[in-house]
Amino acid sequence: MEIDEAEVKKSNQTTVDGIMAAVGTAGSVSVSLHPLVIMNVAEQWTRCKVQNGGPLKIFGALIGKQKGRNVEVMNSFELDVVTVDGKVIMDRDYYNEKEGQFKQVFSEMDFLGWYSTGEGPTEDDISFHKQICEVNESPLFLQLNPISKKPSDLPISVFESVIDIVGGETRMLFVKLGYNLATEEAERIGLDHVARISGGSSDAQSRVSEHLLVQHRAIKMLTSRVALIRDYIKAVEAGELTYNHDIIREAQALIARLPVLQADLFQPQFYNQCNDAALMTLMGSVQKSCNNLMQFIHKYNVLHQRQWQSGRRMRGIFF
Repeated sequence: MEIDEAEVKKSNQTTVDGIMAAVGTAGSVSVSLHPLVIMNVAEQWTRCKVQNGGPLKIFGALIGKQKGRNVEVMNSFELDVVTVDGKVIMDRDYYNEKEGQFKQVFSEMDFLGWYSTGEGPTEDDISFHKQICEVNESPLFLQLNPISKKPSDLPISVFESVIDIVGGETRMLFVKLGYNLATEEAERIGLDHVARISGGSSDAQSRVSEHLLVQHRAIKMLTSRVALIRDYIKAVEAGELTYNHDIIREAQALIARLPVLQADLFQPQFYNQCNDAALMTLMGSVQKSCNNLMQFIHKYNVLHQRQWQSGRRMRGIFF
């Protein structure tokens, strides 16, 4: 899916308070956007809206790959910001920590830019973009419009910055870029699952659910057949049924087709896989707990600093 270039040029014709570049300014890169990024931004905005009881401007970082003029935005993570005198400031320590964590998992991805929400770029966005330029010389700016009135179009806009002369002074301006939607097989399966399950229909099933349901039925049928053979052999041993050589030979042939179950390596391999799965679950829980602890420590430090500054001002009044 490719965004029409005519729409991009039409958007660039609107110069709002010297924020957008002049007509005819072309972008310097080609952007490919993965649906995972859009889902992350929408999920963060929805979660913050529910937690705060109303819409709230969010901030995050974009990561991906860049080869020449081709930029592929593949993933994203949230950014911690603070407001000082009405100006939004990015927490560099938090960013460095998150970037280090992502580098350990996605070593081939680099920081490409940032994202936010709004109906269009503002002066505050330019101010925050200048802070991002300290990390990346030419970052991208992705903006989600949650209150868009065009359901047929994606409420996503991608911008890059240029330096131009406005009123005799150099100024940073935004240029709107076109972008393509690029997906991988895992993303298509996940999106199909989310789209069908969250569509509101109780009968909707994704391809993943259908595949797992077929496997479940096959395993259930196999279990019932094995239980029938087991019950027959127990009945023969108890003298309740006559001994049938043909059935016993077929049962023996079926058992011989599963040599792994009789090998001594089955139990160690089985327990190793169980331990690996449990370890991955435990690591996820530990990482989540560490993240919550770091957020608590950060909030405590901010609150403690405010109390210390307030107490210092009070001591200055009395002494």
